[in-house]
Amino acid sequence: MPSYATNMRLKFPIVALILEVITIILFAVFAVYDDGKGHGHEPHSNETHHEKPLDLYPMFQDVHVMIFIGFGFLMTFLKRYGFSSVGINLLLAAFGLQWGLLMQGIWHLDDGKIKINIFKIINADFSTATVLISFGAVLGKTSPVQLLIMTILEISIFSINEHLVANVLEANDVGASMIIHAFGAYFGLAVARVLYRPGLKNGHENDGSVYHSDMFAMIGTVFLWMFWPSFNSAIAETGFVQLTAVINTYLSLAACVLSAYALSSLVEHKGKLDMVHIQNATLAGGVAVGTCADMNIQPFGAMLIGLVAGIISTLGFKFLTPILASSLGIQDTCGVHNLHGMPGILGGLAGIVAVALGKTTKGTPAMQAAALASSLGFALVGGLLTGFIMKLPIWGQPPDQNCYDDSIYWEVPAEEEEHEESLAHGDHSKNKAEA
Repeated sequence: MPSYATNMRLKFPIVALILEVITIILFAVFAVYDDGKGHGHEPHSNETHHEKPLDLYPMFQDVHVMIFIGFGFLMTFLKRYGFSSVGINLLLAAFGLQWGLLMQGIWHLDDGKIKINIFKIINADFSTATVLISFGAVLGKTSPVQLLIMTILEISIFSINEHLVANVLEANDVGASMIIHAFGAYFGLAVARVLYRPGLKNGHENDGSVYHSDMFAMIGTVFLWMFWPSFNSAIAETGFVQLTAVINTYLSLAACVLSAYALSSLVEHKGKLDMVHIQNATLAGGVAVGTCADMNIQPFGAMLIGLVAGIISTLGFKFLTPILASSLGIQDTCGVHNLHGMPGILGGLAGIVAVALGKTTKGTPAMQAAALASSLGFALVGGLLTGFIMKLPIWGQPPDQNCYDDSIYWEVPAEEEEHEESLAHGDHSKNKAEA
């Protein structure tokens, strides 16, 4: 009887409940409501600028929608993995935001307590975004237990790097091109490298989309596209600085769509558009403008960044993803390198240039460069370590033939059953009965 058969029945509930109980105990010790009387405001935060406790609530809701609907549906393009894409996304984000509140809060204790307010829950949502980006790199090839382990480790490492970038280096990264997007992408790619599966190098029958699964993924794209200005401006200083971040993101995204469509038509067979490019590369402008979103780069500057981002993202999907898989052994299911990795680096570089040109009074080019290097370093080293821990057999990785398939972890409705029976020569249904 293969090891994965009993994996969910015991391991998953035990791991999930133990993690939640530990988290609740830590909250009991450290977490209190923010009464507005604290003195330990974090540097570079706009907490001090918010008189009313719920001023930031609309921004929080927008970011929340991106995390749970945007990321969740963006990954539903796989034809037999929709339940897992949306469902495990919900699981990881719900655990991650709790863990993020603790890991980020530890750096900003006030009388030994983490005072929870809207600003902190927005930042906790941001910390989960890194995990969901990395999830895209290993989508379809990991068990829920492995992914919970990844969530704890990644958010812990992320919060160290975030503290270093924001508070020690005092670098600008309001929309988190470096600390979320580049970090999450290269962390996920490092994990994917360690979890490389030679058996999948010639592809897998379920590693692809069908008409309706691509439609569902577009729901995620449009939600992310609409709400990205909130993501990049949520923690900016309120007032005109925040407005600048909204305008720059709005225009960068719009320009990015045009270049992504143009390049997709240019590189595809007979000039047709490729849904993979449209679902992903149209968002690269939001990633790339993040670092300098709140800077005075002028509307045309934001549009230029978006234009370049759409081009490099589309070219990445067309030419780079196959090379990563064949030459480096990095099987990047969702192409996070093209949407978050390269545009995240582009954002970091744009930030260095913008600071050097005096588009903001804060930070120095050297500190911006150090922040980018730190984010990439923590991501690659942290991702490799996390990958080796996730590879331990106790977490129960799905076997190659069951990859990209919901039925190993979910009760799937009846019309899918004939597909189940064809899987693994009927082995799978027997295991289900035994379990």
